[in-house]
Amino acid sequence: GGTFTDFALVDDQTGALAVHKQLTTPADPSLCVLSGLATLLERTSAKIGDLTTIAHGTTLVTNAVIERKGAATGMLVSQGFRDVLDIAMERRYDLFDLRLRFAEPVVPPDLRAEIPERIMFDGAIGAELNEPTVGAAVTQLVENHHIEALAICFLHAYANPSHEERAREIAKALYPDLRITTSNEVLPFMREYERWTTTTINAYVQPLTSRYLDNLESGLAEMGFRGHLLVMTSSGGMATPELARRFPVRLVESGPAAGALMAAFLGRQAGEPDLLSFDMGGTTAKGALIRGGRALRRYEIEVAREHEFKQGSGLPLRIPVIDMIEIGAGGGSIAAVDERNLLAVGPRSAGADPGPACYGRGGDQPTLTDANVSLGYLVPDAFLGGEMSLDPGAANTALAGAVAENLGVDVSRAAWGVHEVINEDVARAFRVHASEIGFDYRRCTMVAFGGSGPAHAMRVARKLRIPKVIFPVGAGVMSAIGLLTVPISFATLRSGRLRLDNLDESGLVAGFAPVEDQARALLEEAGVSLDGITMERRLDMRFYGQGHEVEVSLPEEVTPAMLGDLFLAAYAETFATMPLDAGIEIVNWKIEASGPTPDFESRYRPYTAPTNREMLIRHVRIFDPNTQDFVECPVYDRYALATGVVIDGPALIQEDEATTVLGSGERIGVDSFGNLVASFVQGDN
Repeated sequence: GGTFTDFALVDDQTGALAVHKQLTTPADPSLCVLSGLATLLERTSAKIGDLTTIAHGTTLVTNAVIERKGAATGMLVSQGFRDVLDIAMERRYDLFDLRLRFAEPVVPPDLRAEIPERIMFDGAIGAELNEPTVGAAVTQLVENHHIEALAICFLHAYANPSHEERAREIAKALYPDLRITTSNEVLPFMREYERWTTTTINAYVQPLTSRYLDNLESGLAEMGFRGHLLVMTSSGGMATPELARRFPVRLVESGPAAGALMAAFLGRQAGEPDLLSFDMGGTTAKGALIRGGRALRRYEIEVAREHEFKQGSGLPLRIPVIDMIEIGAGGGSIAAVDERNLLAVGPRSAGADPGPACYGRGGDQPTLTDANVSLGYLVPDAFLGGEMSLDPGAANTALAGAVAENLGVDVSRAAWGVHEVINEDVARAFRVHASEIGFDYRRCTMVAFGGSGPAHAMRVARKLRIPKVIFPVGAGVMSAIGLLTVPISFATLRSGRLRLDNLDESGLVAGFAPVEDQARALLEEAGVSLDGITMERRLDMRFYGQGHEVEVSLPEEVTPAMLGDLFLAAYAETFATMPLDAGIEIVNWKIEASGPTPDFESRYRPYTAPTNREMLIRHVRIFDPNTQDFVECPVYDRYALATGVVIDGPALIQEDEATTVLGSGERIGVDSFGNLVASFVQGDN
């Protein structure tokens, strides 16, 4: 993650869980991964040679795009279409903002070269590829602009990739070390703007991702690791390092996706199929909706938004992702008084270096963590299990100088303002996201985790009127635990428009054949046997003449005659109405291929009998928003709580990686899995 790196070790034989958390090393994140792994192994007396699998998730790709730290990237584009990345969707995401800003493409205009060629929409060749122009353009981009990566994006390449593939061959012959990405390989999708942004970002982060994985693999080899290294993708599946190097754009939501899948796993375990997953770490907060025990998925995401809540202000990617909302709200979010004399928190973060003021690492700007320390919600000498001590004086000084004095309030009031602004930001983001897809969170349960999530979950749940909140074992590192629950998989799509009345059985098979063959080949390369691969098939369908489509999930046994009814059912569920006497067409053919699911559920036993330590550790003073004053509050040891224990707030439940804050009128019980299950006292919410 952007601030902390999380570790979880599960024993295959006993199901025992060991966890660790330490600050990320932003200059080279692989360093903290390797050192943290060594620390965890030393603590558990385990040996590196005993590890069979290391599953890894990272925010490296997302941060590289946001911070523009990728490689110099060139682009070959069909003649006449050089400015597609700038024209974009020709859509203003805010009609009334006269200072509207859009995310800049990762490939600037001077690194885009136009190539004479033309593939028609049906795959026919309208104009042959001008091969000498390709060679000259690549030479000029490498020699004069020193590009490390090249994106090849030709019009209608999804229908016929021959020109892109030939251009790749020419460029590779001239510069064998050049990283080359073609749009037909990354996304054979018919809308060129989304296809080209996805391709250019894939090329942009390819050198960085490759170097990172090289460092990680070599470091693990030096430590003596001989097992399998797997990398989490944004769709909620695992990929080999080789696949991650080819398609690094698929790692955009790598880490957060694992947390959402773990929340779904816990929901199934606890008999709660509909959930709101709330993950707040040091840099961002992520929310995902779980319906029927499964995280919702989609094929689009925006990155590097100029406006956090405005769709259309970022760069669109067409990749399979877990459906999540993400906002710049975390422990490191910086608080300040804006030009309107209002309190604003985030999205800028103090990160791991220098970090919040209370870390004592040179940071002097107040953050959410500083506010929580000032409010008493974090016990200074118990942070990270006592390995890291926090400085309340530095937190108060930073809050006083940047917030309290400017607003004319005392430090405790300023700190509560910072805490509550984040709560409202998170609740508002959840409201918008749930409303967009028709999800009633008031009848579901929240699963809260991440280093900062347990400190804010009850206030957020109160605002959303969610009746119950689950704080799982190892909440502070739950995304890391979630990495162990998912199989190797690969999801992709191919555009291919076809009227339903022209589809027969052979056409249905032929439509899925290219994507199924690609997925099988990639999984086979990853060591998955063909008989262990399962396929999920979906179609994007629409009424003929519409501009957007509806996703239709297909059963294992399906015939062309069934597709019309399946589409009408999906359309009616989405829009509650449907046109009459309109033709239906298929637009996109989707596949998700998966290997065997790890046998995690049957052997995961994170909760053991409580330790012999006392439940009650101490008493501290925390800020109570009801009285607007500090009150005496007990601090309980999470590891000493037995099944059936009930605690009424105000109280703090302390574990090494996170602290759960329980307010007045709130109650927590411990279930048989060791989860803390919180609710509101009758009539209080």
